[in-house]
Amino acid sequence: QVQIVESGGGLVQPGGSLKLSCAASPNIFSIYLMAWYRQAPGKQRELVASQTKAGTTKYSGSVKGRATISRDNTKHTVTLEMNSLDPEDTAVYYCYAEGLITADRTWDEADYWGQGIQVTVSS
Repeated sequence: QVQIVESGGGLVQPGGSLKLSCAASPNIFSIYLMAWYRQAPGKQRELVASQTKAGTTKYSGSVKGRATISRDNTKHTVTLEMNSLDPEDTAVYYCYAEGLITADRTWDEADYWGQGIQVTVSS
């Protein structure tokens, strides 16, 4: 069973920066899309940023220019770096993966989510 494990986050001061990391394992050959979503209290989960295996990226308007998503396709990891953080960035951040090909070259139709990691922007 594929697992998605996130790390990073925590308490950040307004104007500060954060780095979130996520790793998918085990037995993975490749992943088509990896992304970060977030969900603030009382709000729907929203896409923050995504990146395909080929490197195509997409950012939400609220973080564009402040966020950078990057992947290591060999390690099946994705990182989100954000700066100029605002209290409105406070949310639980989730790592997401879809379009997996397993180590035995089997297509996995499932979507995978991490458990989420809290980011709080506050002074």
